[in-house]
Amino acid sequence: VQLVESGGGLVQPGGSLSLSCVGSGFTFSRYVMNWYRQAPGKERELVATINSAGGSTNYADSVKGRFTISRDNAKNTVYLQMNSLKLEDTAIYYCSTKFWDVYWGQGTQVTVSS
Repeated sequence: VQLVESGGGLVQPGGSLSLSCVGSGFTFSRYVMNWYRQAPGKERELVATINSAGGSTNYADSVKGRFTISRDNAKNTVYLQMNSLKLEDTAIYYCSTKFWDVYWGQGTQVTVSS
């Protein structure tokens, strides 16, 4: 099982970024996919979840209305569109899934700074 995130970077407050995570080594379309983040000195927190078909999503209160999770099962890819970014969105962002175990990508750094 491999999860590879991309798309992080440096952005000003109010800006946007789009993250991608490509899964391999498992039947991607069968499983719920999640985005987590971990800011310096803080615990990892769940940001967004999408069901296997992509028809149901959930978000942390802190990102509702600003972030959108989506997936393309034909491309084995889950996305996180992040708009209206705030300083407090700065973190390493991880995609994750769970079946026999919990699997994590290596993470991608998102830095929001003026």
